[in-house]
Amino acid sequence: MATIEQCITALEGVLGGLASKPAAQGLDRSLSCRLPDLGQVLRGRLAGGTVRDLHAEDDGPGGPKADIRLTMSSDDLVALTDGQLSFAPAWASGRVKLEAGLRDMLRLRALL
Repeated sequence: MATIEQCITALEGVLGGLASKPAAQGLDRSLSCRLPDLGQVLRGRLAGGTVRDLHAEDDGPGGPKADIRLTMSSDDLVALTDGQLSFAPAWASGRVKLEAGLRDMLRLRALL
């Protein structure tokens, strides 16, 4: 099981790469990554070509609903950044869950 610090670094790496792509210009969306094995949710904002205000919170009912929501294990998050796991097969197999509105899904598809 990865630590929360490793997960924050991994998510910053994954999202930072996406945020810097030309297709992400003008994107300003809240995001969350739920890590059930750690009982934590990472929350932040994807805006201005960067990831901002990324922080960990205890996972629980309630809380703000992010525009873009990911759910995966901490090990899968780290594996995504290490290149040991590809997003599309992980999503197709259910290891990674992605929830977002239709417009965000179409935009994310262009980024992935």
